[in-house]
Amino acid sequence: MEITDVKIRKIISEGRLRAVVSVTLDDMLAVHDIKVVQGGERMFVAMPSRKDENGAFRDIVHPISASARNLFEQRILEAYEQQIILMESEEAAEDINGEAE
Repeated sequence: MEITDVKIRKIISEGRLRAVVSVTLDDMLAVHDIKVVQGGERMFVAMPSRKDENGAFRDIVHPISASARNLFEQRILEAYEQQIILMESEEAAEDINGEAE
C-alpha cells in the first residue's frame, strides 16, 4: 500500500483541531475527514469516526498495524507542516508587497 496523495482540506487556527485531511491510497481509494489534532505534548492524527448507539466514537477506517499508523501520521503531519510553511511564506510576501506600495 502506498499513500499517493495527501490533501489538506481545511486549516483551523482555534481550538485543538488543526486541520482536516484527505489521503489517497494507491491512486485508487480516498479516505476523507482525517483530523490533525494538537494534543497535550504533540500533534497527532485522528481517523474518521462516528458516534455509535452507546455514544462512543468508533473509527470508520483505521490502520491495522502500528507501522501503518506511523506511516499515515508521518505523511499527514509532514503535509500539514508544509502547508503551514507555504501559508506563512505567502503571508510574508503579501506583507512585503503591501509595504512596497
